[in-house]
Amino acid sequence: MLLHSPARSAVSAAPTLSLTVVGLMFGLVMGLGAPLFTLEMVDLGFGTGMIAANTMMHAVGSLAIAPFIPRISMALGPKRAVTLALLTGAATLALFPLLPSIWVWFGLRTVLGAACEIILVLSESWLNQITPDHARGRVMGLYSTLLSIGIAAGPALLTVTGRTSALPFACASVALLVTTGLVAAPWLPHPQLTPPQRPSLLRYLPLAPIVIAATLLIAMLDSAATSFLALYAMHSGWSEHAATLLLSIMLLGATAFQIPIGWIGDRTSRRWLLVSLAGLAAGGALLWPVAIHHPGLAHVLLFAWDGVFASIYTVAMSVVGDRYKGGDLIAIYTLSSLAWGAGAFVGPALAASSMAAAPDGLAWFAAITCALFGLLPLFLKKSA
Repeated sequence: MLLHSPARSAVSAAPTLSLTVVGLMFGLVMGLGAPLFTLEMVDLGFGTGMIAANTMMHAVGSLAIAPFIPRISMALGPKRAVTLALLTGAATLALFPLLPSIWVWFGLRTVLGAACEIILVLSESWLNQITPDHARGRVMGLYSTLLSIGIAAGPALLTVTGRTSALPFACASVALLVTTGLVAAPWLPHPQLTPPQRPSLLRYLPLAPIVIAATLLIAMLDSAATSFLALYAMHSGWSEHAATLLLSIMLLGATAFQIPIGWIGDRTSRRWLLVSLAGLAAGGALLWPVAIHHPGLAHVLLFAWDGVFASIYTVAMSVVGDRYKGGDLIAIYTLSSLAWGAGAFVGPALAASSMAAAPDGLAWFAAITCALFGLLPLFLKKSA
């Protein structure tokens, strides 16, 4: 038994490692693609309006495919669906340098957005389903950490590959092909899915309001902070370089806190942990106006704040993984992805309005939204 137990543990760990690597490689492709497409279009002579319109095609593809993901997963199974989506993404990326037409790129980015949505929703829900309850917080924290590391590494890879050839597109395509091999491996278990119990996605909203609200909150503040934190710092007297560095330091916090907080979630009440994280995030945001005038304090505060804040999503998804399986879990993940799109759309607009209303409006916006979210688990005691 002493010899058999480690072997069995290694076998059970292999699927977890494979699916967390999917998060890493997916993040790498997303982090590489975002600046790559923008800079390529600048070189082609297009302005910000056309670049923004082309960028939106990724969201169009994601939102268009999202309602059909539960049916796709039931028809093909998560393993085949993710494999086909990875192959589609790899082929699409390879076509970009071969078809340097902006109008073709509109279609390609729509297809890429749909493929990425399938990969993200099904791989994360798949991992959540095969993870035992006692380890779910740590495993989902690892997935989120590797996803964040991949996104951060993407721009760094672009500086290595350069943009004078098709090499960055080829690297991104190869990354997805390597990931395809991991997902298609015969030893990766195929989760047994049960059909969703409810006929439409919106029917799941009353079942998981906290998870949907957490996704909406994260998307709103993530898009708002990445868009306006540097500007907020510059308005407070920071140089452009220092303000950009502050944003980078803040984003690093998300990679450092996910696993430790996931470990805490595995040993305590995840509901009360959500309340605590939201309270800490709200209180931390209230300190921004003070810290922004002291660079050392601002670096420490924003690093810790984003680590705590980003962990809200990891803990929330652990909660839903405790309660739902199969098609129901995929349906909730899909609904969460739609909430993410909505939050990313309204977040920058609300942040801009807050900053126009008061010099520290961004801080007040973050504090109020986090505080409001923290009240939900207290009032919705029976909902995920």
